[in-house]
Amino acid sequence: MDLDLRKLRYFTAVAEHGHFGRAAERLHIAQPVLSRQIRALERELGCELLERTTRSVRLTAAGEQLYADAPGVLAAAVAATRRAYGAARGARRLVLGFAPGLTVSPAVRAFAQAHPGVEVELLHLNWFEQAEAMRDGRADVGYLRQPFDRAGLKTLRVGSEPKVVCLPAAHPLAARRRVRHADLDGEHVIDAQTRRISTIEEKLELVAAGLGITMIPRSVARYYSRPDVVHRTISDAEEFEICLAVADGHRRPHLEDFVAIAARALSG
Repeated sequence: MDLDLRKLRYFTAVAEHGHFGRAAERLHIAQPVLSRQIRALERELGCELLERTTRSVRLTAAGEQLYADAPGVLAAAVAATRRAYGAARGARRLVLGFAPGLTVSPAVRAFAQAHPGVEVELLHLNWFEQAEAMRDGRADVGYLRQPFDRAGLKTLRVGSEPKVVCLPAAHPLAARRRVRHADLDGEHVIDAQTRRISTIEEKLELVAAGLGITMIPRSVARYYSRPDVVHRTISDAEEFEICLAVADGHRRPHLEDFVAIAARALSG
């Protein structure tokens, strides 16, 4: 049975707010209309999704399951729509997403020489959305750095780069050319597990303020270079793998050619 995506969005709103009135206000529709849509969804599925009272609603076991599955269903629909829209815009365009600090110009130049009539659009990706851009259809191909979730993606390794530690310029270890993991014992490490951070700039600002150290790829440290922060290679750390990635089943003209040309241009 195919789900009606509009009704699924309506159901999700009710589940999030626990109230038909508040959900209707958020959706900008009349409450009776929303109630009829949810009833219609329940009839289609053959089960009750909500336990209704005069003041609020609660999810049934079936409702809990549908609410858990809804984000994946809606995301897949958005991705399919974006890919269809991209195809409708023509076969003469590719979107290349790239991670912070990585340089894509050699691949773009090499591809332009082989396919001068194909436009390559660039999409800068934050570290936390690298893989999602391929899965949700925003980018046709990604030039990414591990780690990221590879689910639903095909990847091709094209290189690697060292891990460095970023330190305040006045830090005692800043005088060294290289450090080892043992040298960093006892240091406060700033990362996504210890502090909510969305950008590299935030992370380096905290380092410069003396609130900790952080470990990032060398290209990122160089790209975001600043005088009050130094970076030193961690000699016994594993390197970051760099790869090209496309979504499984993604079919676009010139995509395979781009991946082959980019792999040669970016390998190192």
